[in-house]
Amino acid sequence: MLGRSEGKKLWKRVRSHVGVNPKHPMSPATANIRSRISESGVKRTESVCPFCAVGCSTLVYHRDGRIIDIEGNPDSPINAGTLCPKGASTFGLHNSPHRVTKVKYRRPKSSEWEELDLEVAMDMIAARLKKSRDENWQDHDAEGRPLNRSQAVASVGGAAIDNEENYLITKLFHTMGFTRITNQARI
Repeated sequence: MLGRSEGKKLWKRVRSHVGVNPKHPMSPATANIRSRISESGVKRTESVCPFCAVGCSTLVYHRDGRIIDIEGNPDSPINAGTLCPKGASTFGLHNSPHRVTKVKYRRPKSSEWEELDLEVAMDMIAARLKKSRDENWQDHDAEGRPLNRSQAVASVGGAAIDNEENYLITKLFHTMGFTRITNQARI
């Protein structure tokens, strides 16, 4: 077994022999890396993770309408800056080149998808909702009591949207006379 001074001498010889004699373990390139979120013009917005009903807070860093980074909010009493694997993937999901950003429609009995303009798709949805509502409208029940409803269309909300959006969906459905409205988060 080598003594302490002999071990140091041997290690010094091995390091110079294989060319490993760093002055500092961090390279100059690594030492000069700066976070994108500290660049000028970057704004930070607090948001909520879109995946489940827990409500983890996130910090979204953006500049000129483009998201630069998304991370957990350390000031949140819910998640204290941590995110689950789904929440941590939000940035990658948003910026993925595979993310579908166009309306896709497959006509009945077709095997092919086609792209539609958003306005055309919204008009199709509105026409189908109105047709379904009109064909299934109930003015009165069997005993003559007023109903003024349709149960042909239902809404199942989720925790991936916030309570304001769920409220507006509920208002919209009530306004149209649809009564089958529920939410997985019970908001």
